[in-house]
Amino acid sequence: MDVKTHDVPGTTAFLAAVLGWRFAVDEGDWRRAIKISADGHQIGGVSDLSSPLYPPGTPAHIAYYLAVDDVETRTEAAVAAGAQLVLPPFDAGDQGRIATLIDSVGAAFSLWQTHPSNRWSPSTRAPHHMVLACPRPEEARRFYRDMLGTVPSCADFVPMHGCEECSPRWELVVSVDAPDAVAGRARGLGHGVTGGQDVGEQCLSCPDGLRFRIRAAA
Repeated sequence: MDVKTHDVPGTTAFLAAVLGWRFAVDEGDWRRAIKISADGHQIGGVSDLSSPLYPPGTPAHIAYYLAVDDVETRTEAAVAAGAQLVLPPFDAGDQGRIATLIDSVGAAFSLWQTHPSNRWSPSTRAPHHMVLACPRPEEARRFYRDMLGTVPSCADFVPMHGCEECSPRWELVVSVDAPDAVAGRARGLGHGVTGGQDVGEQCLSCPDGLRFRIRAAA
């Protein structure tokens, strides 16, 4: 997972206060990458969209990287299926090769070709599912099937409801112990909370327009 935002301080402060995630600069990385951890496990990172690495106008989004066997081949397949290339495949230090695109329905996503040793161990409070809410969910499902050869197993494709002003985007689903308390902390910081599409699900509106879905931990 990579939280890509134009407001790194605001976004990290919000997620730390609301979800209890920890953020730290990796001093051993020449890029001084910001890593996210929960329950002592690394679960992702934060990218600053003001970096020259990203083209102007790249929307804030949460990238839940799709693991691929060959990032160049899958990137070409994505473009052929109607994707817009944002960031061509590049070497991300020792993490492997990464590409960022916008899919056929307008949602940003990333591909990651890495060695299994770089994959992170799970955390109970880590994101465990992704939801793509968009006007044309069946088209989105076909796009990912055509690009990957299969539909991602940890992904749902759903129509937009009650948030027509939002652009299509992937949203993380995070399991939490006390959803109402998490929602209360978000409201206390001045951010909106709405009901989700599933029973017991709530949607958090975060800085820079990012959205998270929270559900009670099983």
